[in-house]
Amino acid sequence: MSSLTIALPKGSLYEESAAVLAAIGIGIPSDPGRRLTMTSTDGSAELLLLRPTDVPAYVEFGAADCGIVGKDTLWESERSVSEAVDLEFGACRLVVAARRADGFHEGARYPTFLRVATKFKRMATQYFSERDIPCEIIALHGSVELAPIVGLADVIVDLVATGSTLREHDMVVVDDIARSTARFVLNPVAYRSKYARLSALCDRLKRKQGV
Repeated sequence: MSSLTIALPKGSLYEESAAVLAAIGIGIPSDPGRRLTMTSTDGSAELLLLRPTDVPAYVEFGAADCGIVGKDTLWESERSVSEAVDLEFGACRLVVAARRADGFHEGARYPTFLRVATKFKRMATQYFSERDIPCEIIALHGSVELAPIVGLADVIVDLVATGSTLREHDMVVVDDIARSTARFVLNPVAYRSKYARLSALCDRLKRKQGV
């Protein structure tokens, strides 16, 4: 019987992903080094170590049967995967934030045409469109907190965990948009063809989460 192929995100979610899999019997190193692939210690799974943004593509196109990825990555992805389990780690919030001095968090009116700096273009567009707030979305890939400070944008849409980065730049949350956690996702075709094994894996993850 062939092993399952699981796509895992490198970076901040990797260590907790490894711990969750180990807790259900799929042992992998807590530090993979520079490896791109490896086999679980029990031989039940092949692991692909990917950039987080690449996980949905590998799962959708069947290079991986399943994977772990942050909900924030799924928000911006056009890939079609099935979310099976909320793993409840890697929690953070997507928020609108601005300089404290601008007073938007206290009810000050936005400019007539708002400029929004963000890495989350789809979510930002949806949020302001639903509220009929005209805006220009400025897509950035680095530290978006700088944009309001230098006048590039009026507000940002970004992830916050503890809020320490906002406080360091004298910025505040104006509104919460959504909450993100790590999710276990499936390739729909693999779920049908390997139903027994993938459903059993989902059940073990859900039991671990107390679902």
